[in-house]
Amino acid sequence: MAHTLSARPRELAASAVRAVRAEASWSARAARRAWAGPGRERDMVVQSGKAALAAVIAWLAASWLLPDAFALMAPWVAVVLVQATVYRSVRQGLHQTLAITAGTVLAASLVIPFGHPLLTMIVVLPLTTLLSNWPRLGDQGIYASTAALFTLVPGEATLDSAVSRILAALLGTAIGVGVNALVLPPVYLRSAREAVDGVVREAREIVAEIADGLDEPWEYESVRGWYDRAGRLPRLVRGVRSAIGWGHESLRLNPERRRRPETARQAAAYDETLVTLERIADHLIGLTRTLAEAADDTDETPRPDHSVTNPYAGFLEKVSAALDAYGRSVTGDDPEAARAELHAAVEEVRATRDRLRAELPRHAASVPEGVAVLGALLAAARRITLSLLPEDESEDGGEDDGEDDGGNGGGGTARTEAGGA
Repeated sequence: MAHTLSARPRELAASAVRAVRAEASWSARAARRAWAGPGRERDMVVQSGKAALAAVIAWLAASWLLPDAFALMAPWVAVVLVQATVYRSVRQGLHQTLAITAGTVLAASLVIPFGHPLLTMIVVLPLTTLLSNWPRLGDQGIYASTAALFTLVPGEATLDSAVSRILAALLGTAIGVGVNALVLPPVYLRSAREAVDGVVREAREIVAEIADGLDEPWEYESVRGWYDRAGRLPRLVRGVRSAIGWGHESLRLNPERRRRPETARQAAAYDETLVTLERIADHLIGLTRTLAEAADDTDETPRPDHSVTNPYAGFLEKVSAALDAYGRSVTGDDPEAARAELHAAVEEVRATRDRLRAELPRHAASVPEGVAVLGALLAAARRITLSLLPEDESEDGGEDDGEDDGGNGGGGTARTEAGGA
């Protein structure tokens, strides 16, 4: 027991050392990423520097324009209003100014005529705390109570001191919002671009992994892994939706929107991309579900043999190439060239699919139980590919001859292309 007790401090010390090392390692990596190039870490450094700049400017301006006793209020307000977006700075600035004004006026209107700061505090703080829960003030409502305390605590309150405090808050709001809007105004389309790239890359890797796996004997666990991995795509798509919304907000009230109109056009294009990614996720889940049902020995769905799956693996490789071209057309440096590659890749998919469909009768003679599964897999993979093109370019004019997507439960969001394919 004694040995155990003596060892415990050493274990705690070792754990603390590991935690400190981990934090230091994370901080070093973040510093390297911030230094290396644009990214989330550099954005944080820039916004932190802007907050410090706003506080210094507000302090200097308040010291020059207002009594020294109230100079602290301006930088205190300015530093918290250098928010992640210009729109958020303006919105929270209005909320905070309203809360500070309400708390100051309420406290001053009672303590100036009647005195007794302690009794006034007992009356005012419950009211300002209740006001802080008003949804219209958002998370800035708490400033009503802090403003009331600043009015009551320093000593004898006067009308001049109340007015000076409100003016200091207005000054800090103007400087904080102004610095955020005029000095490197933040635009967060990069995070949307990275999120889109992440979903397309994941979908491409899933398709490529399936293509590689179909060249070997089927293992249910592997196929189930493909299905589970595809099932995580909707969560990644929700991340894209959040990033796109954040990007749109960063353009609201932002001077960069007028100086760089292509930025606004890029943000609008991501809305169409989001719809495409939702379709890709939906169709890929259907494809992997069909494979999982075919690989499950307890399921009645027939499993195609190697003579069927080997040509389909080559077909999926072309689908993967189309996904790669689509990703570069959305997030790459040369979208025009990537779009040309995408159209060529889609034509390759169409040609390969038509060739495989023509071979279905031969497979029906040799392995009739696997033909239905192959038809469903062809339809699902082709839907993924056609989702990559705009509506007016994806029509094929052909029929699917009754091909089914093999139980795609998400088909409610999938569009019907060219007679069901």
